Amino acid sequence: MTYDDIVAAFIEPPATPIAAPPLPATSARRLRDALEPIATQGWWSRPAAERVQALGLGFFDGYVWGRAASLGTPSPATVVATFGVFAPELLAAVYAHGSSQCSREDVLAAREVGATESLSRVVSPDDADAIATPLLGALAGLDATGRPLFAGLRALPTPESAAGRLWRAAELVREHRGDGHLAACVASGLDVATVNVLTELWLGFAPGEYSSTRGCSAEVVVSTVERLTDRGWVADGALTAAGRAVRDELETATDRSQQALVDALGDRLDEIVDRADAVSAALLAARSFPHDPRKRAAG
Repeated sequence: MTYDDIVAAFIEPPATPIAAPPLPATSARRLRDALEPIATQGWWSRPAAERVQALGLGFFDGYVWGRAASLGTPSPATVVATFGVFAPELLAAVYAHGSSQCSREDVLAAREVGATESLSRVVSPDDADAIATPLLGALAGLDATGRPLFAGLRALPTPESAAGRLWRAAELVREHRGDGHLAACVASGLDVATVNVLTELWLGFAPGEYSSTRGCSAEVVVSTVERLTDRGWVADGALTAAGRAVRDELETATDRSQQALVDALGDRLDEIVDRADAVSAALLAARSFPHDPRKRAAG
């Protein structure tokens, strides 16, 4: 799959615009959503994707190996446990293939150079620094206990350019929240397929539309929907009030996991969100991130 195939499948705006899902307006969620397009330039942008592909990687194994590389060269089982929300067999195979194609140093460098190039096209050094500096300062002081992807990423050298520092800051926020979300999922006792189906229905996807991208087969989606229907959480392919309450609690727990970051940013958070939203809007206009607002909300 070439990058142009990725653009056609995910990035080009649909003929009929997709309505944005109703999301909580918490500080943690607003920060996460404002930074999501910036954080993901290491795989969604053309400069990064084409550099990763030049190493012999496809889009998905480049994404998996690129994120996992912050941990060093972990085993497939460790990657499955750390990522959490993908079907284990799929993720283990994709990681094993990706990590066999190029070195850790090469995939990390390809992502950094590509993401930095992409961001430098849409944000000035001063504007990038106005977001990156307070974020990196707040992130540096956070406890990383139980947050392997956040801790591994924070241990890497910080890029020198303002655009690179902005990308790294946004990635760190993303991994910090992702580690917290996985902890909330584990504490809930819900399995991978259940979490994915609850999330896709919460955001307005049809059953399987999003969870299939996480490796859930059609059979698994059907059986999961049936189980959730029996529990009273799903009816006619949509969340019931009870099912929405379960997914809302996952969101609340995930937000709680970011409270230390929200507190560290204090009254600077609103300005950071506004500035990051402007950069993210420029990335969408540049066709460097998917236009589906549900995809932006889901990660």
